[in-house]
Amino acid sequence: MTMFEIDKFMIDGKSFQGVKSTMPGGPPLLLIKGEKGFVMCGYLNGEVAERVGLAAAIVSGVSSFDDVLNAEVKFATSKAKELGVEPGKIVKDVLAKLG
Repeated sequence: MTMFEIDKFMIDGKSFQGVKSTMPGGPPLLLIKGEKGFVMCGYLNGEVAERVGLAAAIVSGVSSFDDVLNAEVKFATSKAKELGVEPGKIVKDVLAKLG
């Protein structure tokens, strides 16, 4: 069993790295990271990302990188909002703003 799956994406000419880890008895942990910020699944804490000043967005109900890219942003930190990432937007439509 693979502990971590790592993939690279190009969105609007910007490079992103995805990390996926299978969790025992539950959905996987997923993260897609760019130069300016990242999109994370619900396992990770948005309040902490806000407190430390990161540009981060949260999605839920995802089990693959494609799911993340097609998911609706559920939460965005104030720094992510400054970059144009807002709740309700589809990740693939705003991900380049975090690149």
